[in-house]
Amino acid sequence: MRRSLTIALAGLMSLPLVNTVAAQDHAHGGHVMLLPAELRWADIPSLPPGAQIAVIEGPLNEARPITARLRFPADYRLPAHYHPVIEHVTVLSGTFHMGGGNRLDPSRTTALGAGGFAIMPPGAPHFAWTSEETIVQIHSVGPWGITYVNPADDPRRQ
Repeated sequence: MRRSLTIALAGLMSLPLVNTVAAQDHAHGGHVMLLPAELRWADIPSLPPGAQIAVIEGPLNEARPITARLRFPADYRLPAHYHPVIEHVTVLSGTFHMGGGNRLDPSRTTALGAGGFAIMPPGAPHFAWTSEETIVQIHSVGPWGITYVNPADDPRRQ
């Protein structure tokens, strides 16, 4: 398990942290406010190609609160995987089809539209797919990581 976590975190280490310039511009008495146009999107080496992340609060590799947005293109498939920490997901736009289990099975998902919410406990395998561009926001306490149920699904190994 330690090796899997190390591999998972290695793929996240180069991701952008909070947009500090925007955060400073909008800091009011310790509050941080960001506008959607100020988010910095980056590819995610630990997810299949096409997904992007904007880290709002982090860093992801430390035992601190994290908030990030994930943007998935239409017809995206996220194979079964799990995380070492709890994951809270809020759908901001589009439809995120989520299910629990050891393999991606589109017939066993719940279609979560804008405002939909899901909680996955640490180590609980889950999967997702999209039919349209979809943006979700995740909240957790790091360190963040992802382990695929089937190691062949991990894009970092391909």
